[in-house]
Order: sequence, then structure tokens, then C-alpha cells
Amino acid sequence: MRSQRCCISCRLMADKSVFWRVVRTVPDRQIQLNSGMGRSAYLCKTEACLLAAEKKDRLSRALKTPVSKDFYQILKQQLLDGQADR
Repeated sequence: MRSQRCCISCRLMADKSVFWRVVRTVPDRQIQLNSGMGRSAYLCKTEACLLAAEKKDRLSRALKTPVSKDFYQILKQQLLDGQADR
């Protein structure tokens, strides 16, 4: 059985492989994409979910730490580069 996760933006339940995994690492509280151990939040690899998450600051609330605008820019660039499906 595959692991199901929920998007913090649209609440879609799906296999964790279809989402970005955003991690607040322990103990340094750094924000990383798709790697590391710590508190995680999952986000669909779509522009709509990314924009909604940024507008409502959902990553910061889910990870319980501030997420910079620069990190959202990294995610937007991943969408533009077509790397979101990897």
C-alpha cells in the first residue's frame, strides 16, 4: 500500500510522489525541498496550489516557522523549468 498525503493548499489526497515535500529540518529549522528529516508539509506541483499557499502563508503555518518569499520563488522557478514532475 502506498503512502497517501494531503496537499496543504487544495486538500487533495494522493500518493506522496505527486507532491512537493517541504521540510523544516531539525534542529536548525531550515526549509528544504524534497529532502531532510523533520516536520513536513505537502504541496501539489501546480501553479494554483502554489499561489494559494503563498497568498495564505500556508507553508509557514504548517511548518510552524517563517517561509521566505525566496523559497516560494524557488518553487515557481521549478514550475517554469518543468522540473515539477521529477
